[in-house]
Amino acid sequence: MASIQATKLRKGTLIRMGDALLRVIDLHHITPGNKRGHVQCKLRDIRHGRLVDHKFRSEDDVERATLEEHEMQFLYRDGDSFHFMNTATYEQIHLSQDTLGDQALYLLPEAKISVEFYEAEPVGIHLPLTVDLKVTDTVPGIEGATAAAQVKPATMETGLVVTVPAFVNEGDTIRINTETGEYESRA
Repeated sequence: MASIQATKLRKGTLIRMGDALLRVIDLHHITPGNKRGHVQCKLRDIRHGRLVDHKFRSEDDVERATLEEHEMQFLYRDGDSFHFMNTATYEQIHLSQDTLGDQALYLLPEAKISVEFYEAEPVGIHLPLTVDLKVTDTVPGIEGATAAAQVKPATMETGLVVTVPAFVNEGDTIRINTETGEYESRA
């Protein structure tokens, strides 16, 4: 196991504290004027799904969990379970909605995704930087609208809601940044 300084933690980092495997959901570096700095983290316990708040001192070392990645194909969603198949061995696994969080909104059937494993246990996915999704619902576009003009909400085929320029219409396919959830361009 590699250890990293608490100030080097980032959103999405997987760490180990005791027997718990935790993913950093949110963090804030706090440096009060006359006191020592610290890092306030909101963590999700991967195995049990519960949220944990923890305060690390700036000089604390944190044990980083090492992950293996396997390319898998997203097959289908069944309620709160998302089913994936290993493209090399054809072995199937499933991940829960709680494990995937907002990443589930970027999954389309048959998409190839990197699934992260910790000691042979699937713990999450690694999405590509952008995905192309079809707009299923939005208000009608405005003739002659430009990219710098007004914006409007649009619902994608996966249920994701994105703010798009006024010229985007229902049925258009657009490219979305998976890290920020923002519109990038038409696809």
